[in-house]
Amino acid sequence: MISKEGLTHHISAQFNAELEEVRSHLLAMGGLVEKQVNDAVTALIEADSGLAQQVREIDDQINQMERNIDEECLRILARRQPAASDLRLIISISKSVIDLERIGDEATKIARRAIQLCEEGEAPRGYVEVRHIGDQVRNMVRDALDAFARFDAELALSVAQYDKIIDREYKTALRELATYMMEDPRSISRVLNIIWVLRSLERIGDHARNISELVIYLVRGTDVRHMGLKRMKAEVEGTADLIPNVPGETDDK
Repeated sequence: MISKEGLTHHISAQFNAELEEVRSHLLAMGGLVEKQVNDAVTALIEADSGLAQQVREIDDQINQMERNIDEECLRILARRQPAASDLRLIISISKSVIDLERIGDEATKIARRAIQLCEEGEAPRGYVEVRHIGDQVRNMVRDALDAFARFDAELALSVAQYDKIIDREYKTALRELATYMMEDPRSISRVLNIIWVLRSLERIGDHARNISELVIYLVRGTDVRHMGLKRMKAEVEGTADLIPNVPGETDDK
């Protein structure tokens, strides 16, 4: 297991500083991405094309942060040759920045749809679903980052579990919007934009889950990707030996 205190016991104070610096850069990138998601949803709900444009402009900054953190991780790997929990930390950071960058991409897509809907003028059906799912997804991103900051495997597990709820609500919203389009064909173009927004939000939830799985790997030392939630919970609680490993089981029903 790893804890925040576990990063401070190296003989080399410089190595400690490098690990803490790259972790802080990841969390800074995460904070900016979290704001990007929040602003993109707000821009759509409030028909604020100016705010949507700001979200799109931040994307270049997010991409540069990803490149910078990648370079930091490579330098640490080359110079320090970390092992055990330090290596897991660098691996988890290098993988998490990929998910953060993709969350930023999805936020940019939402902003682009927001601008398009502002130009069309009339508010379409589906804003209630966007607000509801958007709030939940933003909480997932925040909690995944908090879990990384605190090395909190239990909080990370709750993010992974919540992703199932997002998936169900996304499918329910799609069915409702499809029915609405059949009843009013004139709404198809506008509602399709909302469907794409909901798709982006669902993907953001998936990326938040990916980050939470990396936190569990970092803290517990076990790769929980592609595990069912029941087995993932057992890994976090330290009771995995009591759960049979079923080949092909990737998620709980």
